[in-house]
Formats: sequence, C-alpha cells, structure tokens
Amino acid sequence: MTIRVLLADDQVLIRSGFAALIGSDAALEVVGEASDGAEAVRQATALRPDVVLMDIRMPGVDGLTAARQITESPELADVRVIVLTTFEADEYVLQALRSGASGFLGKSVEPEELLEAIRVVARGDALLSPRATRSLIARFLDQPEQGRPPLPGTTLDVLTDREREMVALVAHGLSNEDIAGRLFLSPLTVKTHVNRAMSKLGARDRAQLVVLAYQTGLVRAGDPEPR
Repeated sequence: MTIRVLLADDQVLIRSGFAALIGSDAALEVVGEASDGAEAVRQATALRPDVVLMDIRMPGVDGLTAARQITESPELADVRVIVLTTFEADEYVLQALRSGASGFLGKSVEPEELLEAIRVVARGDALLSPRATRSLIARFLDQPEQGRPPLPGTTLDVLTDREREMVALVAHGLSNEDIAGRLFLSPLTVKTHVNRAMSKLGARDRAQLVVLAYQTGLVRAGDPEPR
C-alpha cells in the first residue's frame, strides 16, 4: 500500500528536492505541496495524506501551529506529522512534541533516513532525531507550558501492570521488536499491549505515549533503562 505524503515548506527548491527523493521510492507518493502552514492545513484536510513533512519556519502560520491544528482535528486523526527544521535546537524538539508531531528531523538528514522516517511514522511509531535524547525530552517536559492543555490521559490508572511496563519501555526508546526480545514475547503481543495503552490514554501515537510517560512520572530524567 502506497504511503501518501504532503510536503509543506516555503522554499520551492527544498520541496522539489524532497519530492524527487520521495518519488524515487515506489512505496511512497507525494500527493500535494504547501508553501505555508495555513495551506498545509487546507491541503491536509482536502487530501488526507498519511504523513505531512512540515517545515517549522514558514510565513504566516508557522509549521508548529499548523501541526497542532492538524493533530487536534478529529477529522485528521490518521494524519501523522514529521517536523523538519535546519535548527535541531532543544526547544524545537519540545515544541514539536507538544504540537502533536510524531517525529522531528533536521533537514541535514540523509536521504535514506528521511524515507525510513516516513515509513516509521506512517505505521504509527514515533521518530525523533538522534540528538533528541530522552533526557532532553524529560527536562523540557518538566517546564510549564503556556496556553496549551495537557495531553489526554492524565493518569495511568486505567492501564494494567503489563501495559504500564510497555509504556515505560516505549518511553525509553525501545521498538516493539526490542521489547519483545527483552520480555520474551512476540512482537504482535507487544503491539497489542501498546495499542491498548494508546487507546485507553487517548494517545494518537507512540510519541504521545513518551510525553505521557514523563508527564505522569512513570519515567523520569536520569532513570536507567529497564533491564
């Protein structure tokens, strides 16, 4: 099944480069382009892409605001956003996560890494640039946020012990395959537990599970990775 991608960047050359790269992969298809955030939201609503590649800095409505409008729309619940920027600064990682983005990448990313990022996010996994470490995420999520309601699921009481364990491992950056190997389970069983946890907490993807794990104190900065 082809993954449908919307490109949002105010620079035509960058959009053209990404479009050519994505078009080289038979499993991916560029279905639209936008030059600002407002247009990105309109295109996302009209085209319902699987993934939006969203630049942060655009005229008018910026990429983070557009990402938030897309991810908060019930009609676009299946649309995933990857935030792209030339500045892999800490504060952008925080803002990208809080805007509801499923991934964050610098524009200096290698071509194959970008293509893999699209595939990862399209299947519902979270993606963060290697520089966006979990300790950085935890440190910034501890800061109060102005004018932004908390993510759904303010308590983990609705989860079973096994689901809480899964959420903690996801927050430490482990994939379903990693978790399966560690707990001697099948990847399908792990996926089922993770999906149930997301459903109970109202999280749209694994990126929000990471945020919730830190917000609720299930995982804290400096915690050793579970063994």
